[in-house]
Amino acid sequence: MDLSIFLILAQDGLTNGAIYLLIAVALILVFGVTRVILIPHGEFVSFGALTLAYLQRGAMPGTVWLLLILAGIAALVETFRVWSSGSWKELPAALALTIIPPVLIAALVKFCLPMHLSLGWQILLAMLIVTPMGPLVYRVAFRPLADATILVLLIAAVAVHFVMVGLGLLFFGAEGVRTPPFSDTHLTFGTLNVSGQSLWVYAICIVFILLLAWFFNKTLYGKALRAVAFNRNGARLVGISPHLAGMFSFALASAMGCLSGVLIGPITTIYYDSGFLIGLKGFVGAIVGGMASYPLAALGALMVGFLESFSSFWFSGYKDAIVFAVVIPILLWRSLSSVHYEEEE
Repeated sequence: MDLSIFLILAQDGLTNGAIYLLIAVALILVFGVTRVILIPHGEFVSFGALTLAYLQRGAMPGTVWLLLILAGIAALVETFRVWSSGSWKELPAALALTIIPPVLIAALVKFCLPMHLSLGWQILLAMLIVTPMGPLVYRVAFRPLADATILVLLIAAVAVHFVMVGLGLLFFGAEGVRTPPFSDTHLTFGTLNVSGQSLWVYAICIVFILLLAWFFNKTLYGKALRAVAFNRNGARLVGISPHLAGMFSFALASAMGCLSGVLIGPITTIYYDSGFLIGLKGFVGAIVGGMASYPLAALGALMVGFLESFSSFWFSGYKDAIVFAVVIPILLWRSLSSVHYEEEE
């Protein structure tokens, strides 16, 4: 390996690591607030890229129909919840908040399709479609189990993953897509040629992380999410709703997943099930951070990106196995160094 190959592999590792960083941060956010290990987060990644590809073709994305289906199921769940509690006066407002926004989004997409919007507007429209799916998934699958054990929530997350993968195959088919890059610019640094798409990935990742740091430290909603992650019962006692915090964390996670898919779409071909493997690699980074530390998770995600890139040079057939094998010593070390306790019933 000479210097030029080393720099090319390092650039690929940094680009992939930035994507995994966004995924790892989203996984830690959701786990801290809701105790859900968000296995289906990868589906938001693949749905983001696939939705953008369909918008660029001028076709109605399948995620619009999925959004409407989720809204209908959430309306049924909300009706059952209100019926169980006997507070029928809340039902009209609850149904309106559940059904009207997805219907308006679908109408907006239908209106915008013939207009052939620019890439920036298409990205915003794709995020507008995918982001509300997160809160709807939480309301349908996880809110009724909010007080269950982590194991039960994990089983529910696996079930949601399989359902969303199946729906992805139904709505998008088995054909892969690759979206056009944000920029065709290439910068040359000696023997290293850096693509404009990679620069966009670095810039957006840095800006998004800075915005998240500002949000959690300076805004009331960010502090509320931190309070719920630190102590759910204490947050409830001071008037913070864990359910609203859960919905908000899922909204942030789905937005970050969609953004990751939009960024990685021009780099690799995305299929309906590609998000699972991408999400698992982000999960490895989150494991390095102990599902709690954002800085350690960021370092772990970058480590995964570099490990994947360099192992693909020497052991291309085993690069995924090498990445996932890193989890074993990390889990062993954390198991031996952490204090164990039984989860409360």
